[in-house]
Order: sequence, then structure tokens, then C-alpha cells
Amino acid sequence: MALKMFYVKDAPLAPLKGKKVATIGYGSQGHAHSLNLRDSGIKVSVAELPGTPNYKIAIKHGFKPTDIKTAMKGASLIIITLPDVVQGKLYEKYIKPNLVPGQTLGFCHGFNIHFKYIVPPKGNNVVMIAPKGPGHLVRSEFQKGGGVPCIVAVEKDATGDALKIALAWGNGIGGARAGIIKTTFKEETETDLFGEQCVLCGGLSSLIKAGFNTLVEAGYQPEIAYFECMHEVKLIVDLMYQGGLSYMRYSISDTAEYGDLTRGPRIIPAKTRAEMKKILKEITSGKFAKEWMKENATGLKKFNSLYKKDYNSKLENVGRKLRKMMKWIPVKEGVKPK
Repeated sequence: MALKMFYVKDAPLAPLKGKKVATIGYGSQGHAHSLNLRDSGIKVSVAELPGTPNYKIAIKHGFKPTDIKTAMKGASLIIITLPDVVQGKLYEKYIKPNLVPGQTLGFCHGFNIHFKYIVPPKGNNVVMIAPKGPGHLVRSEFQKGGGVPCIVAVEKDATGDALKIALAWGNGIGGARAGIIKTTFKEETETDLFGEQCVLCGGLSSLIKAGFNTLVEAGYQPEIAYFECMHEVKLIVDLMYQGGLSYMRYSISDTAEYGDLTRGPRIIPAKTRAEMKKILKEITSGKFAKEWMKENATGLKKFNSLYKKDYNSKLENVGRKLRKMMKWIPVKEGVKPK
């Protein structure tokens, strides 16, 4: 697919002006989209469960949260920001029965549409605006007059103007200020899952654990191993974030750079690349999606067991002790397993 970029001039707000947008869920992305769209002059209705923390936050932000049916009524665009694993059930029970032809369903991630856990009627548009950043950043950058880059996709164009509606949404949350890249639900979903599993979360956390354990098993102090294999990851990632691999290499010592260039490739041998391809195939075939949905449906036993094992590991316990020494770090801990 050839790169296609959209900016403010390509994404007028007109398709949403004078119309109502419903946001289903007021979490990380939901609150940012709702607030930014409202500040862009769009009427926004929020659906959230009464009594929940997000419900209270929505009220604090000046919204009057309602049930899904009420929020959807008369809405031109319905943005679904609920967690992947609950979207299908809530769609069937609350959203599908209240959909009318011509309404646009908006998603921030393509999981449920791509793997067909949600199959909308023929008369409804299905679009995506996915900011490449967490909700709090989408909100803060908008308030500064900027925006977080987004990606846009159209899965179904029932009304003939689905892309224009999606781009208006992307502009309304600030994405067009930075740039919106056109993609597909398939590409977004599969690359997102692959990145999480092989690099950003699964790959990185496994590399950190392997490095830490290798040093500790060789007799080095766990505290020193933690600094080298966990704490300093942020220093390197921040350099990459600012200027890619070249700026990171420019900023580190010649010794570190030589070690990076000559030893790094040995950590990702052909066997690891083959495993990456295997994982990608599990994603594209829908095997991972089925496994994850089944895991949720059967009580998350495997998930909780693996989470508990890492939570109680030496790496994590050493880290909790050392982070107390670093007063400049806003220390936060994960949820303690039962």
C-alpha cells in the first residue's frame, strides 16, 4: 500500500458539525476523544456504567453519562473504546439492537472487526481512528495546540462518505495536526499484535528477564544486574524515541556502540526470526485471537498464573527495593495478584 497522509486541510470537521457523536466507554482513549471532540465544537454523548471511577470522571469533566442506548440515539458517529474482550458481547446486547442505517461505527483498534467478533449490518459504516499514543497524551497534546499522529481505516463504506467522517473524527481529536496515515483494519490489527508480542512487550520483557537471570546465575549481585538490564532500558529507549537507532548510537560510548553492532545480532539469530514468523502466522490466522478470547471465557487461569510468576520474581522484587532509592521516579506498581 502506497503511503497516504492526511492533514487538517484534508480532514474538514464539516461531516460532524451540527451532529452528535457517542463515545462508548470513558477510559484512556474514551475520555481523550470525548473531550477533544467537544473542544472542537462537536456535540458528544458519553455512555458509561454508573458508579464506576470512569463514570465519576466523566461527570467531573462536565458530561452527563448515560446508558449505551441513550448515548447512541441520534448519533452520527458511535466510537467504541471498550476493551477488546468485552466489545463483542456488549455490541450484541446493547449496540446492535439500537443501530439504525447510516450510522457510523468507529473503532480505535481493529481486533473485533478484523477477526469478525463484531459483524455490523450492511447499512452502517465501519471506520477506525487509532492514535499512536495513550489517551492522556492525545488529550495533553491537543490542549497544547498539537496532536498525536493517527492512522485511519475504512472497513465498510455504506454511505459513500465514511472516509470523510473518519478524517473529521481524526481532525477533531487533533490527529490531523500531526498527520493521519491511511491503513486497513487488517494491517493495523496484525501489526499491532505483532509489535506487542514480539518487540514492545513480549520481546522486551523476555529479553530483560533473560539478561537479568544470566547475570545473577553467573554470581553477580541482583541489584547491579537490575540496573544494567532493566533500569537503564529507559535511557536507551528515550534516545531511540528522540532520533531512532542512529541518534542512540551517536549518544552512547564507542565501546557500547561497537558491542551493539557486533553482538546485538547474535541475540536475534535465525531461530528467533523463525519464531517471530511463527507468531505472526498465529496472529494472521486468527489462532491468537481465538486463544485469547477462550482464555477470558474460561477464567484467565493461564494469564493469572503467568502474571503471578513474574510479579513475584527476583527481578521484580529487587526492582521494588531499588526504585525506592530513586526519588525522581514517580514509582507505580502493578496490581498485586491474589
